[in-house]
Amino acid sequence: MLKQQLNFKLSQKLSPQQIQLMKLIQLPTQAFEQKIKQELEENPALDSGKEEVQDDFEEFDNTDDFDEAPEVEINVDDYLSDDEIPEYRLSANNYSADDEDKQVPYASGTSFNQYLKTQLNTVRISSEEREVAEFIIGSLDEAGYLRRPLADLMDDLAFTQNIYTSEDVIEKMLFKVQDLDPAGVGARNLQECLVLQLDRKPATKSVSLAVDILEKSFDHFSKKHYKKLMAKFHITEEELKDAINEIEHLNPRPGGSYSSNTKIVEHVVPDFTIRIVDGELELSLNGRNAPELKVSRDYSNMLKGYKESKERTKAQKDAVMFIKQKLDAAKWFIEAIIQRQQTLFVTMSSIMHYQEKYFLTGDERNLRPMILKDIATEIGMDVSTVSRVANSKYVDTPYGTKLIKEFFSESMTNDQGEEVSTREIKKILEMVIEEEDKRKPLTDDKLAAILKVKGYPIARRTVAKYREQLDLPVARLRKQI
Repeated sequence: MLKQQLNFKLSQKLSPQQIQLMKLIQLPTQAFEQKIKQELEENPALDSGKEEVQDDFEEFDNTDDFDEAPEVEINVDDYLSDDEIPEYRLSANNYSADDEDKQVPYASGTSFNQYLKTQLNTVRISSEEREVAEFIIGSLDEAGYLRRPLADLMDDLAFTQNIYTSEDVIEKMLFKVQDLDPAGVGARNLQECLVLQLDRKPATKSVSLAVDILEKSFDHFSKKHYKKLMAKFHITEEELKDAINEIEHLNPRPGGSYSSNTKIVEHVVPDFTIRIVDGELELSLNGRNAPELKVSRDYSNMLKGYKESKERTKAQKDAVMFIKQKLDAAKWFIEAIIQRQQTLFVTMSSIMHYQEKYFLTGDERNLRPMILKDIATEIGMDVSTVSRVANSKYVDTPYGTKLIKEFFSESMTNDQGEEVSTREIKKILEMVIEEEDKRKPLTDDKLAAILKVKGYPIARRTVAKYREQLDLPVARLRKQI
């Protein structure tokens, strides 16, 4: 039996120039400046300055001496993602994923590791013990904790350092490391870290009680079971409050202040600015996105010189082809920059007017439900183009610098049958939690009931989801005394 089957496959194809334009649109200001610099270095026919672009070389486009290479079509899937929000929840910084990270980290005078080893020089221990202690220091994480079991350190010392010792010696050296500054360094868990810091404080009643609570009832403390703590230690609420106050002033990451020196510091450069002038919104594009570029006059003159020459040697023809390619590339790049500017401005202008009420007030409750398709439809562009603008660009507003994608949100219907932004609901939820009685924090069920009274009928599980997205803990962990 012969079976016939017809398959249809629709694949969008873009030219290399179109692909490059999409990548240009995606670039934030700083990465765009790097791209300009790179293009100026690689294409001698492109120049920076205030002179007008020279178009004389266009006359040389239709020549019989040289054949144009046919434009090669490339499947867009090989280059670009069609996802409406690529890597939406994974990262959001001011650099393109395609860009090489050229930021320079701040240099720290002394590393955390070296700082501890320097202190170790003042401790009276044998040379072998010092090697063990230094190995322990080298095994600490960025927060200053020792996360590995002592048995693993013993094996590593034997296999990598040719040092054969016992767990008792390693533990003895660990205690030496724990005596170093900052207090709490070398702890094997949070409980030990906090106790080490309290041990260095003057032995007051509240400090002693704090140590007892951490050593004997850390689970009750971490879960804020305050009534159980008062019953177990036979203390008043005021005494418990003093002990907890001692604990809350400790540093859970003793190595954090040093490890942060080695991290790369990112500087966000706003791509747009929105200002309120006489009660009206005014949008401007960062001037660094509008460089003054022109086609090199020297290259244009060289091409005209070859055109006027009567001799047409192969070397001259090769030189003309090279110059023409560079001039074409320069002109296209200038036009692409202009198109990028127009795309960015039109997209952000649409977003600004769509969220006009928010930009005039700064109140997140005034954010309208808005998805990428809303803006794409309004400006007549593809959703992926709007996505590239929203995901990587920042706007400076009277209320701070914001990532543009934060203005997008889904919608839900309130009890009046009106569509409201989920951002509005989250803001109200955040305000309710902020104003709650911290002695009796509201459960997710109670929060759902309050939101329903306010006109937002959402389920408890939805409240829990929004609360987690706001990075707010459950009621029990928000409790204070």
